[in-house]
Amino acid sequence: MNVKKQLIGLPSYKPGKPIEEVKKEFGLEKVVKLASNENPFGASKKAAEAIANAASNTALYPDGYAATLRSAVASFHSVDENQLIFGNGSDEVIQILCRAFLTPNSNTVTADPTFSQYKLNAVIEGAEVREVPSVDGVHDLDAMAEAIDENTKIVWVCNPNNPSGTYVGEEAFQQFLKKVPEDVLVVSDEAYYEYVTANDFPETLSLLKQYKNLIVLRTFSKAYGLAALRVGYGIGHPSVISLLDPVRPPFNNNTFSHVAAIASLEDQVFIEDCFEKNKQGIAQFTSFCENYNLKYYPTQTNFILIDFNVSGDVLFQYLLERGYIIRSGEALGFPTCIRVTVGNEEENNGIIELLAAWLKENR
Repeated sequence: MNVKKQLIGLPSYKPGKPIEEVKKEFGLEKVVKLASNENPFGASKKAAEAIANAASNTALYPDGYAATLRSAVASFHSVDENQLIFGNGSDEVIQILCRAFLTPNSNTVTADPTFSQYKLNAVIEGAEVREVPSVDGVHDLDAMAEAIDENTKIVWVCNPNNPSGTYVGEEAFQQFLKKVPEDVLVVSDEAYYEYVTANDFPETLSLLKQYKNLIVLRTFSKAYGLAALRVGYGIGHPSVISLLDPVRPPFNNNTFSHVAAIASLEDQVFIEDCFEKNKQGIAQFTSFCENYNLKYYPTQTNFILIDFNVSGDVLFQYLLERGYIIRSGEALGFPTCIRVTVGNEEENNGIIELLAAWLKENR
């Protein structure tokens, strides 16, 4: 079989190990997954109620235009409905953007390390990927601006950045936008926006009227706790969105995801509670790092990247055998680090105790 030459040898996405598989492999009764930056507190109870109410309505296709969800999200963000595009997670919106704009004669600019799906989808489209090294986990926007040329179609700013958790501030981002040519799309991927504590984090939605080449990505998978239902979206200028919508697959969100997302959006008390609990969890981890003199990356997300000065695979395996699934930095561009999702207080204490024990044994 002949496929695109760029697909040959291209690695597929490797998710974290399934909980049941780990239980069976190591004979464990309980396994805690802190690998994929999911919300340890689940989702709003209103989401489950909405799904239950819609459970009998399975014979009809979902609304392909997501009209009710579109109206709710537009109202929540004070934008027009024609400024929105919905995806099967924001991953699919990234895929749509690459399919719409990138060709073998074009290039795209990203930070390095950053979210892997920008590069993966660009490679599939045959585009050149220009990776600009980050500075201590933060995007080097000046260098990224210099990497742009007449063939650049998209620049990706993962903010806060995954996997480092760091962020680009308001002033730096606005100065960057001024440097980017009007015909180059700037994508601000803000999957962790609801967890941000920094006062100078860019308020990108207010910039959309000024910069028609800006698109903002958000998701219901993280703080809203709807990762299983896959709802992400982009917010941009209507002229850009109109170019993207023909690329979007029909019925790419299901009926249950629509109603759950609407109900979740209405429960901001739940989001505020998760925000506060996440701050407390981050404090647990930063206190641990400071007590043991470990380098960590200041985070604006619901995960933390910690440097143990050994292969991240070592800590990954150590924790896995004791019932905790995390991510090794080896595959994330930070080979001596581990990335840990913030759990509830008990889960955080459990993994911190194990890490402290490992340090005492190996230092």
